[in-house]
Amino acid sequence: MGPDLVVPPIYSPLKPAIHPHHAAIDARAAAWAEQFRIGSEELRGRLVKHDIGTFAARVLPEGREEVVAIAADFIIWLFGVDDGYCEEGELGTRPGELMGALSRLLRIAQNPEVPMLAEDPLAQGLRDLRYRMDLYGTPGQVARWIDALREYFSSVVWEASFRSAGTVPDLNDYTLMRIYDGATSVMMPLLEMGQGYELQAHERDLTAVRAAAEMAYFIICWDNDVFSHHKEARAGGFYLNAVRVLEVEHDIPRDQALSMAIAQRDRVMNLFLRTAEYLQTYGSPQLRQFLDSLGHFIRGAEDWGVSSIRYTTPDDPANLPSTFRDTPSDDSPEPLDIPAISWWWDVLPEQDESRPSQGIAQASVDSFLHPIAQRTA
Repeated sequence: MGPDLVVPPIYSPLKPAIHPHHAAIDARAAAWAEQFRIGSEELRGRLVKHDIGTFAARVLPEGREEVVAIAADFIIWLFGVDDGYCEEGELGTRPGELMGALSRLLRIAQNPEVPMLAEDPLAQGLRDLRYRMDLYGTPGQVARWIDALREYFSSVVWEASFRSAGTVPDLNDYTLMRIYDGATSVMMPLLEMGQGYELQAHERDLTAVRAAAEMAYFIICWDNDVFSHHKEARAGGFYLNAVRVLEVEHDIPRDQALSMAIAQRDRVMNLFLRTAEYLQTYGSPQLRQFLDSLGHFIRGAEDWGVSSIRYTTPDDPANLPSTFRDTPSDDSPEPLDIPAISWWWDVLPEQDESRPSQGIAQASVDSFLHPIAQRTA
């Protein structure tokens, strides 16, 4: 594999936070995984040591404890699918069979009462998660969770097609699919449930709000690719990772690809901060809470990524940082040359000092549309 990559401290101006009952949440998540037998005994033995409950406690540091516990159990469940089915299981190289298996699980999420997969541990765990979500989420939030789960399932089947062929996608396609197969969007309804509100469609569906959420997905997934590269590369099998994709796309050494990946996420981080600041100014209290939660999600994933033994791999230590930096390695305001996401840089309106502030709902909706949409609106 060549020499180990040394990951430098990455740019993170976001403040760390953690739920005060994080230790209990982590312990309950481990017990839940054992109760429902998530993954093989060997996989489960690893997952319960990865501080996944602590991760959820970082994402929702002020959330209702019952919902933080749902988030923790759900993340373990997702790793049961991603590690057990996709990366380490036979289905990971059989896209058609994987699609069938995931579609059956999706049916359980849609209706946990269906008489299917009664003896399947992942299905039973998913039933439990759905019943608990019904207690704390609105029907709309649960429906959006199911839709996001469908996106996640589709993206991991796409990844399986490359795993079966042993090939690497181009950067644009990888970027587009990574923001789904990172299972980030599927956590969004839980951010709302945890704080006891529902973001209304007139704000949630604004182009700039959707872009801000996707920026968060990108940062979380690129960070994960940076922190997990050692673990994945040393595993000896096929893996898809932003560092590897950049290495192949640009035909550059691995350390240079790492620097490029970090520069890309730094540029998106700056854009996220600018976009969130603007939306915070004009948005409702619910939107402001949602944007705060995105920030906690990003920073929580970072803190967990550099500390969990899932990525530090103490038996074969990864060269991960223990601190963060407060300046970006790339502060360019220019869009990244990735068509699937370059439109993010167009969502902020031009500043007009003469125009009075009237709030998102009245004055600013048109300015949140992409320029192409403005021409057809």
